[in-house]
Amino acid sequence: PVVNEAARRKIPTAVHESNAVPGLTTKALARVVDRVMVGFEESRSHYDDPSKVVVTGTPVRGDFFRYTRKEARAELGLTDDRPLVLSVWGSLGAEVMNCQMAECIALECRDGAPFHHIHGAGRDYRAVLDALQGSGLADHPEVDVREYIYDMPLVMAAADLVLCRAGASTVSELTALAVPAVIVPSPYVTNNHQEKNARILEKHGGARVILEKDATGEALYRAAGEILRSPELRRSMSAGMAELGIPDATERIYRTVMALRK
Repeated sequence: PVVNEAARRKIPTAVHESNAVPGLTTKALARVVDRVMVGFEESRSHYDDPSKVVVTGTPVRGDFFRYTRKEARAELGLTDDRPLVLSVWGSLGAEVMNCQMAECIALECRDGAPFHHIHGAGRDYRAVLDALQGSGLADHPEVDVREYIYDMPLVMAAADLVLCRAGASTVSELTALAVPAVIVPSPYVTNNHQEKNARILEKHGGARVILEKDATGEALYRAAGEILRSPELRRSMSAGMAELGIPDATERIYRTVMALRK
């Protein structure tokens, strides 16, 4: 209502949409605002007046650019050459995906632990530990299961592959740091926007997308292993992510808004 009234009074207005496709509010306001700021070039086609659309990206906290991969690995105490997998399914976790991760981690350990693994389990932390305990793997030295990842900028900077959902913030962090990903979009969101976010990353070669119904522990382990065993594939996926990364998104948004004052 405030933005609608501002537009009616000819006060400069702008809206920012982090997801690949506009939500209901953005769709309604796009008709009246002066600028629509979006995260992806591909988003432009979803608006009736593409001339209003400015690709700014979505801001990422400065902490995410603090570490190089080498510095982050040293901070985490990783002293060998094995790659690091980070898996996280939202700050609170996701029960169905945590069940699959317990199986995925068990397969890794039985296969000789070809990579390090940090997993953020959220509210299912105890259930994941119990599942690993049942497999005799709760104390495996290459597996770090955490209730919550408080140092996400550090861990993501060290990661060679991320297993995750496709929320707008996560996608922005992945692209800004150019980290390859295996993405399982949440099917429980409005307008299926997470899959649409993920498909853009997939189109640019930065991510593998596995739908939740197909995301077994074995499928996740197989996808992760294929990527991590191929340095060439990892490099090409990282380049695909970098194509979409906009590290200066905050500055672009500022410049877009300030230009409306002229």
